[in-house]
Amino acid sequence: MTLALATSIALALGATPPQPGPASAAAVILGVDVLLSDEIALVEGKRVGLVTNQSGVDGRLVPTADRLAADPRVNLVQLYAPEHGLRGAERAGRKLADARDPVTGVPIESLFGAGRRRPSAKSLAGVDVLLFDIQDVGSRTYTYVTTLGEAMTAAAQAGVPFVVLDRPNPQGGLRFEGPIREPGRKSFIGWGPLPVTHGMTFGEVARLYNAALDLGCDLRVVRMKGWRRAMTWEDTGLRWVPTSPGIPHVDNARLYVATGMFAGVSTNVNEGVGTTLPFETLAAEWIDAQALHQLLTAADLPGVIFRPTTYKPRYHRFRGKTLHGVQLLLTDPAAFLPLRTALTLMTAVERLYPGRARFRSDRYVGRVWGTDAVLPRVRAGASVADIEALWAHDLKAFGDERARHLLYR
Repeated sequence: MTLALATSIALALGATPPQPGPASAAAVILGVDVLLSDEIALVEGKRVGLVTNQSGVDGRLVPTADRLAADPRVNLVQLYAPEHGLRGAERAGRKLADARDPVTGVPIESLFGAGRRRPSAKSLAGVDVLLFDIQDVGSRTYTYVTTLGEAMTAAAQAGVPFVVLDRPNPQGGLRFEGPIREPGRKSFIGWGPLPVTHGMTFGEVARLYNAALDLGCDLRVVRMKGWRRAMTWEDTGLRWVPTSPGIPHVDNARLYVATGMFAGVSTNVNEGVGTTLPFETLAAEWIDAQALHQLLTAADLPGVIFRPTTYKPRYHRFRGKTLHGVQLLLTDPAAFLPLRTALTLMTAVERLYPGRARFRSDRYVGRVWGTDAVLPRVRAGASVADIEALWAHDLKAFGDERARHLLYR
């Protein structure tokens, strides 16, 4: 039974409608629960728009869209869906049409359709406040952080207040890695002036966007209660809801950068997509699993170990091919450095098989990484430390800017 149906039945019987709150075992209370318990004035009596998907849930796993639609204090008039759709069923990259949500009956405007990446002026004309509630994986290349920026831009242009219902970053809140996206490389997988991982919540990223990009957005962040920067996801007591079909568990989110920044831009290396371990492996038809395992183990990377593996993807572009490589297993998520791991994977494969890894194009690699500097140095045999030194100065400057927008200790 849906929450909306339960509410209708309760009202018909004269009973109090269900009001799910944060799970009692959770150490962290999510922004959506804080909104409805403490900051309802932000939405009460207003026409509400909501950017969300299946990952936007409250502390008891009730979708935010369903929760707001069932709350008599809230007038939810418009939903906006990012890549993968409102309920998260669509594959990566598939263009989505506008629709009506069969659960709530509220119209959905696609933010991943042909020619549209942000809420339209027409739909925002019927909205008094725009909420944003999506769980992210903590990477600049994951498209939800771009949708955040696009939605903020549209809200600012329409003069509509924008409210982020905050959530934890599954990468944690302390570490950030990688090159800052260069100004000429703005794209849907590299929208804001962020490194590859940023260690910020979406509320904090929104504050940085608003200031650094001068968006002029009337921004409010409904903060979580109980979240601390040093927390792992397990420390929060929250359940993980798949953010997209390829991120079913929190470790997939943590490993997304480690394998995706290499195999995701390669045409002949696989990151586990097409198997039950998406982003948990790095393999190819031509790799010697034992040799790669030995080289990676010798690198002694923090928070991760490797095991040799052979597998056959059941779908996607490597379907039916026998691949050899390694599986990544996290031992300490708080110490894990996903981008350093990605660079180590790239340099190890290049050392074993010079020039064997093929890429969609050098330009595409630069687009994903936010700079053209990485691939030539990998091919030239540069060390991971030498490559990381390329952006050390810019990363420090980002850290100074980042600190001004943090909301949690």
